[in-house]
Amino acid sequence: MTLTLTVSDEVRTLVPGFTALVVEARGLVNGPSDEASSALLDEAARRLAERLDGRSPDQDPHIAAWRAAYTAFGAKPSRTRNSAEALARRALADGGLPRINRLVDAYNAVSVAHLIPVGGEDLGRIQGAMRLIRATGDEPFVTVAGGVETVEHPEPGEIVWCDEEGVTCRRWNWRQGPRTRIDDATVDAFFLLEALDPMTGDELRAAGAELAESLAKLSPGARITVRDPE
Repeated sequence: MTLTLTVSDEVRTLVPGFTALVVEARGLVNGPSDEASSALLDEAARRLAERLDGRSPDQDPHIAAWRAAYTAFGAKPSRTRNSAEALARRALADGGLPRINRLVDAYNAVSVAHLIPVGGEDLGRIQGAMRLIRATGDEPFVTVAGGVETVEHPEPGEIVWCDEEGVTCRRWNWRQGPRTRIDDATVDAFFLLEALDPMTGDELRAAGAELAESLAKLSPGARITVRDPE
């Protein structure tokens, strides 16, 4: 069954120009980071440095657009950075990008190289359809604090991704919950690439094609589809 993702009218009104692309992959083989996935991250960091040419990530027009979107729903973009900016800052720091696992490395590399938020979820752990909404504040967000599972709630009006069980990612693409994240056991997954003006449709599709190509190389035989959200 194809996963359905919808964007609420409230979100589209608040942040017009939002577009997304889905890369759905089945039959993946994941595992610890290796030479191939590390090479993707190293190349992405090199491309990022070339693109920014000494500027900070927040000076890039696409990251600036995400900062404005965060401000629109009440978040402080310098305190809770969108995932693309947070990764870009790590890529430019002395420690470099973290190595998580092969699949996460692949989508993080695309995020850094294209300065676009990219998220990945285990399809087997998603309950029903996915929705991008403005939260009421009652939705559960299961996370881990101090090694103990705990339930938080988004702030009223906060933009969140959720499924039928609760929030999967807070503040749009700031913090993913552990319930649906990709781990070494993941076989089927979807990856969401999120764009705002001034990123063009062609640029978004190029990022999606690059991710699909990386996944195919890391998991030969996987069935990969690139499509618009339903």
